[in-house]
Amino acid sequence: MKNNNRRKFLQTFGTGLAGSLALPNITLSHTASTAIIDLSNQKEDTSEAFWELVKTQFILAPELRYFNNASLGAAPIYVQRNTKAFRELLDGFPSKYMWGGWKEAIEGTRQSVADLLGADKEEIALIHNTTEGMNLIARSFDLKPGDEVILADHEHTSGRVCWEVFQATKGVKLVRPELPILPKTVEEVVAVYRKAITPKTKIISMCHIVNTNGMILPVKEVSEMAHEKGILVAVDGAQGAGMFDFNLHDLGCDFYAASAHKWMFAPKGIGVFYAKEASQKHLKPLIVCRGYDDPSIRRLENYNTRNLPELLGLGAAVEFINQIGLDKIHARSYEMKAYFRSKVTDNPAFKLKTPADDKLSAAIQVVEIVGKEVREVKERLFDEFNIDCRPMTTFGLNALRISLSIYMTKVDVDYLVGALEKIATG
Repeated sequence: MKNNNRRKFLQTFGTGLAGSLALPNITLSHTASTAIIDLSNQKEDTSEAFWELVKTQFILAPELRYFNNASLGAAPIYVQRNTKAFRELLDGFPSKYMWGGWKEAIEGTRQSVADLLGADKEEIALIHNTTEGMNLIARSFDLKPGDEVILADHEHTSGRVCWEVFQATKGVKLVRPELPILPKTVEEVVAVYRKAITPKTKIISMCHIVNTNGMILPVKEVSEMAHEKGILVAVDGAQGAGMFDFNLHDLGCDFYAASAHKWMFAPKGIGVFYAKEASQKHLKPLIVCRGYDDPSIRRLENYNTRNLPELLGLGAAVEFINQIGLDKIHARSYEMKAYFRSKVTDNPAFKLKTPADDKLSAAIQVVEIVGKEVREVKERLFDEFNIDCRPMTTFGLNALRISLSIYMTKVDVDYLVGALEKIATG
């Protein structure tokens, strides 16, 4: 790190882990005095002042502008404090709460997730992350040599490697069609999948939103097309759940895996797995122990001992989302997208590399600073402006991935664009 700004930023922390490691201490002295605000009393308020209020419910490092939610989200203080309370309760009577004491609370969390995402309770498993969900799917099928699985070229590594390890090694063919970077219509993307389907296609595995340039893929249209041919559809929803409002039954896919620690603002290492009731018969648990033969979807989450405070923290995260309203978060995602794009579209120093159509992108936008190497831009943003975002280098993007989460305001976007303009001319 090359300047005093970066050094000063890190010095706002203290010593770490009781001095056992040379790491900064992430202790924020103002956390204890921050009040939890019941946002449900302001359902009709969509003003910028309301979103400034929402921001106060997230305690980020001092001076940090965090545009990296697509990598890992922040949990609001409501979720943090509820999770801490669950952890203290568990440690006060470990055996009671680990094995049965929270049965109703766990089922309540399952129901709240199902309600949020438009599914039935018996179609939701509470797992660890998207990676686990995609592994569960890929390992479940007894595909034969010559069978085909479609995986477009923008699949996340965790959604690709599981198919390579569990299926390609048996002679199953992985078909890798190329997606357009900047499609103008949904049909352009649907056509890619239509062309890739053959009589040997058994499964289509696709992202809801690709992590590379934030493009939304047409899950509903692909699912309808696939099911007409008896093909199953699995979805990597790591970037979708919580960003905008959708209904899993309406999407029509067979399986949907999501990491709740991104746009759902849950504790880290908690995920959601959806399996359509009629498609659950295809699935086998990754981990087996007592209860492995449970006919319900709970057999997929049977880890015996697990981190239940974080699981129940997911329930608190859904409560927080419901206080605001998922429809309101949906509208905010598109409002912030439009605001950001309006600030950079007409500037020749910038090149947007995310589709413009609202059916094809939302709160993840990717922008190139023309003539600048993206890794250097990312470093300068952090060193000089305390802005964190993700550099994207694959597919010739050379661009910054900007996550416009609900704890980022228009003032933050103005600050970001100002910093980008300085770097573009400097």
